[in-house]
Amino acid sequence: MGIVKISDLMHENLRVAGNALSRSINAQAEHWMRVGMLTEMHPELNHREICQWLIRAELAGGLDITMAVTGQLGTPSAPSTEKH
Repeated sequence: MGIVKISDLMHENLRVAGNALSRSINAQAEHWMRVGMLTEMHPELNHREICQWLIRAELAGGLDITMAVTGQLGTPSAPSTEKH
């Protein structure tokens, strides 16, 4: 574990978003970093597809940069046309 210095404004943004989504400040920061990492590495993916990757990664033991770069988690599935 390491320490990352962030601005006071970003810390407040993390606090607000974390409270709204029932996450700690650290969990919210890690979530945004994961989403940002996948967005930079796979700009063709939308938010839904990135969330699918994050779920697959969690089921596979956690997201690491090797999975993100090599696409080991596969391609996110197409949206379902089935109504719920």
